[in-house]
Amino acid sequence: MKIRLNEDPEIVRTVKEGLKQTGGYCPCRLQRTEDNRCMCKEFREQIADENFEGYCHCLLYYKEK
Repeated sequence: MKIRLNEDPEIVRTVKEGLKQTGGYCPCRLQRTEDNRCMCKEFREQIADENFEGYCHCLLYYKEK
C-alpha cells in the first residue's frame, strides 16, 4: 500500500491553500469537526480497507494497493 499526493499540481496547490485557510480541516467539508481534519476519518477508514484504491474526498491523496 502506498499513499501519494494527486499528480495534478493545481489540485494539490488549491487543496493545500484551502487547508491553510481552514486550519487543517478539509476545505470540501462544511463542518469543522475532528472527523474532517486532514487526513479525514473517511480516508483513514478507506486506507484501512485493503480492497480500496482511489482518492480521498478532496482529491489531495491517492491510495494505491
